[in-house]
This record gives sequence, C-alpha cells and structure tokens, in this order.
Amino acid sequence: MKGDQLGEFEELVLLTIALLYDDAYSVAVVEELSKRLERPISLGAVHRTMQRLEEKGLVASRFGEALAERGGRRKRLFTVSTSGEQALQEARQIRNDLWSGIPKVAFGGGMS
Repeated sequence: MKGDQLGEFEELVLLTIALLYDDAYSVAVVEELSKRLERPISLGAVHRTMQRLEEKGLVASRFGEALAERGGRRKRLFTVSTSGEQALQEARQIRNDLWSGIPKVAFGGGMS
C-alpha cells in the first residue's frame, strides 16, 4: 500500500531528522539536505513532508524553548519514532538486497 511505504524524498527527510537527532527542525533539515545533495531544497516541501511523516507516525514533534533571537517563537523539533526507524531499516534492506543482486556485468564489468 502506498501510504505504508516511504517515498524517496520522505526517506531523505527522515534520514536527515535522524542525523540531526535533537536539533531537527524544518530550517535545519533544509540546510543539511541542501548541503548534502548540493542543490537547493524548498522549505515548504520539507515542512509538508515532515507533517506527512508525523501523520504516518514515523516522527514525533515537540516545541523547543522560546528564544529571544527568534522573536520569542519556539522551534518545532522532530525525532524519529520506532515506526520511523523500522521504515528506514526496511527501506535500507530493500536497497541492499537490490544492490547485492545486481550482476557485475550490469555496470560494464565492475561495481564500486
């Protein structure tokens, strides 16, 4: 079922949330993804994806402390849930199985 599987961008956002661990909020995720993918990433796309991941139960969010430099606003921080970790492990296993099943000749005789 489509709702149970991670899309590619969802997987990247979820991995970035895990990478940032306790400092995963939308702007930080955008900055990290943009840096690693070496291309601009839309804040709106990341924000919508984070909401969708939360609706699926793959992440949980909480509000951090209000900060003066943010005009008293609080960051909405995200963490990967147990279900999110399981979804990432399943996606990783599928990718690993696919990679290990590719014959060497498929890439001109050599794989890195």
